[in-house]
Amino acid sequence: GLPGYICAIVASIVTGVPVKWVEDRMENLSTTSFARDYHMTAEIAAKNDGTVTGLKVHVLADHGGFDACADPSKWPAGFFNIVTGSYDFPAAHLAVDGVYTNKAPGGVAYRCSFRVTEAAYCVERAMDILAQKLDMDPADLRMKNFVKPEQFPYHSALGWEYDSGDYHTAMQKAMDTIGYRELRAEQKAKQEAFKRGETREIMGIGVSFFTEIVGAGPSKNCDILGVAMFDSAEIRVHPTGSVISRMGTKSQGQGHETTWAQIIATEIGIPAADIMVEEGNTDTAPYGLGTYGSRSTPVAGAAIALASRKIRNKAQMIAAHMLEVSEYDLEWDVDGFQVKGNPQARKSMKEIAWAAYHAPPPGMEPGLEAVSYYDPPNMTFPFGAYLCVMDIDVDTGVAKTRRFYALDDCG
Repeated sequence: GLPGYICAIVASIVTGVPVKWVEDRMENLSTTSFARDYHMTAEIAAKNDGTVTGLKVHVLADHGGFDACADPSKWPAGFFNIVTGSYDFPAAHLAVDGVYTNKAPGGVAYRCSFRVTEAAYCVERAMDILAQKLDMDPADLRMKNFVKPEQFPYHSALGWEYDSGDYHTAMQKAMDTIGYRELRAEQKAKQEAFKRGETREIMGIGVSFFTEIVGAGPSKNCDILGVAMFDSAEIRVHPTGSVISRMGTKSQGQGHETTWAQIIATEIGIPAADIMVEEGNTDTAPYGLGTYGSRSTPVAGAAIALASRKIRNKAQMIAAHMLEVSEYDLEWDVDGFQVKGNPQARKSMKEIAWAAYHAPPPGMEPGLEAVSYYDPPNMTFPFGAYLCVMDIDVDTGVAKTRRFYALDDCG
């Protein structure tokens, strides 16, 4: 388990000698964690033409010895109620039984937001079975039942409001890119050849489409033991025009440092190279709920953008004073403000930063910095189409992945 590493490091610092920590099987069981141990039963009601009319899902969820996950308090099974997926189910029912067992603590969000992966698997597997029962192409069945672009914002039967999406375009683009119809024709020919005994190889085409729910943050949906899951950012522009920014998330190798600097650079025109991003220092970090569950950019990234805009608003007033015009006569252009209709009369952000500390407008508080606490109005609903083409030798079981195509829209 993870605490052992920290204890070993602390022991080494305290004693001044190298410390090695080795866990035994019992220690591993009591301190590690797991996810994904869900037994899911799904039923879809549909018409003969493939139109879905209802979804019923029951989940037996193994939580291990106790919950190890920072799950939002209201959702003991995470966001599993995204299980209606990308489809327009007029009615849906979901029941989850959480069971405590003698396993290690369960419920960790490995590589995805809380229980969204299981929900996506559940509905996609069910849609594939429905396609088989109706003798329909699995891609066509999905296209028939996708939420239509004009239905957004879409209210799902299980209570979420999908803000945006264009599922048909995403699926069509994926199908066109891999030559889906030609591949199906090839698959049919291969099946015939197999029946005739001309080949021992079969071909599989996997189709999957998902809508996930991420950006855990809205206080109306998410809290951890009563602590709301919004995030904050602090940004300070120095007199020299360089910036220090702090946020409540922590990069785990995703390159947040670059993303945050780019957001600030876009909003206030100071080059990313002049922006120092400081994250994860618990002595100085502002309020935040950390990095997990695909929440950093939708929540912390938005806080950063809003803090930047506060700075830009103040900068506009300073620039108006410097240029002796009304602030409403100014327009923003890349890295500064210029007078509308007279772009020669302009002040760059660097010049404005110096003025903020050197000669601010009378009555204005000096300095150029801002703090933003961002409580998102909603979750975000990214989606994607995944297609896989495989060739399998029936005698040896050797499977070759010929093509794997993934198309993602981050919402």
